[in-house]
Amino acid sequence: PEAVKAVAEVLRSAERPVIYAGQGVHYAKAWDELRELAEKLQIPVTTSLQGKSAFPEDHPLSLGSGGRAIPRAVHEFLQDADVIFGIGCSFAATGFGVAMPKGKTIIHATLDPADVNKDVASAHALIGDAKLTLSALLCELDGATASRDGVTERIANVKAEWLEEWKPKLTDDSSPLSPYRVIWDLLHTVDVDNTIITHDAGSPRDQLSPFWESRTPLSYIGWGKTTQLGTGLGYAMGAKLARPERLCINVWGDAAIGFTGMDFETAVRERIPILSILLNNFSMAIELPIMQAATEKYRSTDISGNYADMAKAFGGYGERVTDPAEIVPAIKRGIAQTEAGTPALLEFITQKEIEISRF
Repeated sequence: PEAVKAVAEVLRSAERPVIYAGQGVHYAKAWDELRELAEKLQIPVTTSLQGKSAFPEDHPLSLGSGGRAIPRAVHEFLQDADVIFGIGCSFAATGFGVAMPKGKTIIHATLDPADVNKDVASAHALIGDAKLTLSALLCELDGATASRDGVTERIANVKAEWLEEWKPKLTDDSSPLSPYRVIWDLLHTVDVDNTIITHDAGSPRDQLSPFWESRTPLSYIGWGKTTQLGTGLGYAMGAKLARPERLCINVWGDAAIGFTGMDFETAVRERIPILSILLNNFSMAIELPIMQAATEKYRSTDISGNYADMAKAFGGYGERVTDPAEIVPAIKRGIAQTEAGTPALLEFITQKEIEISRF
């Protein structure tokens, strides 16, 4: 109780607090408590990739989620924070996550005491289930409110400025296609609230996660402290088995499909109608700047294949898309196939894009 009381007082008196929510919020089903705390004290919220969708990203207090690619609002608000409250997270140091800035008052609420002070020094620690921890804090804060004038307006302004800078890629009409255009059109075509989506390792993760707006709990399967290419296909199939009424999507690249692509046949054989979005640029583009000699001498980053034809050969639906005007119609055709019970693979021929959002 004393530890909870101390943390409640720190949050109440903080000038620029930020909540960093991790996967533990999902495990504890603590979504309502997280939202209640954020709204009560008007605290901006960001999540780890694993915690993405724990807080609605269309909420005025949402900063979005960060991994290797980071939306500008996440970076700016963490840098400017005086207090960072991590709930249901490990604060593990990883090149595929958000690094916590130095000189902040860190509150670490986690189920595993081994997490505390492992990679990030904490001024306060709360050990326990995320739902119970947040409930205890809310009881301690009963009747408390906080007025943080202009915080939601600042969030909206930073987001708008950032999106405006990315709009040329998100709405690019050129061919080969921009992977960001494919993701942007996908976001604005599907019923987001009734969709479960997962990325893959590498570029698809870093291109999808900053721009995909998750609004309902467990609608985004985020991962990425490790980089096992091809993992997302199995996640999408598992999601479809668990939630057959949802549209379940995996977004991957031509390197990832080389690892597990044959298991698209499993989806066909077992009648698991997922929508598979393949971003094919015939290369491991993200490696090009660091593998120049290997590429020139041995074509080490080159990849080939017609994966839409592969999907059709397995008995699924396959379509290759090269025209930006056909992105949305193709997505709609793919969704229709899944609704009819057929797994669909849409192969978008894309640019060798290596830029990601780094604030």
